[in-house]
Amino acid sequence: MGHEPKDFDVATDASPEEVKGLFRNCRLIGRRFRLAHVHYGREIIEVATFRGQGEGKDKQERSSSEDGRLLRDNVFGTIEEDAWRRDFTVNSLYYNIEDYSVIDYANGMADIKSGTLRIMGDAAQRYREDPVRMLRAVRFAAKLGFRIHPDTESAIFGHAHLLGDISPSRLFEETLKLFMSGKALQTFELLRQHHLFGYLFPATEKSLAEEDQGFPHMLVSKALSNMDNRVAEGKSVTPAFLYAAFLWDPVRSLTERIQSEESMGIIPAMQQAGNRMVSAQAKNTSIPKRFSFPMRDIWNLQPRLNSITGGRPHKLITHPRFRAAYDFLLLRAECGEATQTLADWWTKFQEVTEEERTKMTSVKNSGGQRKRRPRRRKPSGIQSRTDHD
Repeated sequence: MGHEPKDFDVATDASPEEVKGLFRNCRLIGRRFRLAHVHYGREIIEVATFRGQGEGKDKQERSSSEDGRLLRDNVFGTIEEDAWRRDFTVNSLYYNIEDYSVIDYANGMADIKSGTLRIMGDAAQRYREDPVRMLRAVRFAAKLGFRIHPDTESAIFGHAHLLGDISPSRLFEETLKLFMSGKALQTFELLRQHHLFGYLFPATEKSLAEEDQGFPHMLVSKALSNMDNRVAEGKSVTPAFLYAAFLWDPVRSLTERIQSEESMGIIPAMQQAGNRMVSAQAKNTSIPKRFSFPMRDIWNLQPRLNSITGGRPHKLITHPRFRAAYDFLLLRAECGEATQTLADWWTKFQEVTEEERTKMTSVKNSGGQRKRRPRRRKPSGIQSRTDHD
């Protein structure tokens, strides 16, 4: 396709034990799929042995659950057998380092030229073996700009529910691959089109279904578009911001409900809503604390950004998550949820000198009026010191 691969998968006819015998800096890992990790300083070369079909005595090395999901697969075979065990034809190409040729058993090159993503073998069976292949189909289609072959696509709709059997930790890793490669917006649209997104973010899918033409849809789409632009510019993106955008509308709705039912202020209500949402989301895709904590900070700082007088803005701008929360405010303003005036105020506040910041946060310059404290009436018969004077 004219693109430079980010890496190569290394496969060999040597067994994991034979690989370990060749490299003293090698570790064998995995039970479900046994692999060899060859260490070169900080770099790890993952080496897989060609997989086979599991005939005869080797059948005990391959096992499946009642619904067909692979639980163990350590049957080794030839390169051709391995090719037919791959998920998609475009992923079954082998680069032979002996003569620099490409070995193609499944017409993968033809599918690349026609822009077709086709699963190897019976699609329904392959999805039952590993439901994550449905997510991979969407990811590759978005990344490569391919169309999913009709047989490969139609089987997704009847097997999407199998994603409910995949561990939350694995789905978290797949979520990062789906949305942080520079094609997040197209991936999101394809996931919803194939009824897969709801198995990753059920609360978000519910809110989108209720307000498909409102700002929740706009906010998620805007966030994903911004992330794609950052990737294209070589800038970093963080899972914390991604999850903050996906879960914001459910958190906002839950915050309003808690405020109404428990007569609670917006800040403690949002903190409680965020905690509940993180716990609920973890049942689908786990969120490591290194991402969930900054994500909650982004949410909790949103109501605080409404305070633009006195000393609060000066203190808020020093918060470690201020920049992420500010970026999130800009996103909300783009969608019409927050005022553009507020977003512009915070933009200017970061650009001016400390003296100008003091002027901006004064009540007079902020457009507000200082409220006078009501005078306390003195009990009759008691005179103040001023009265005596």
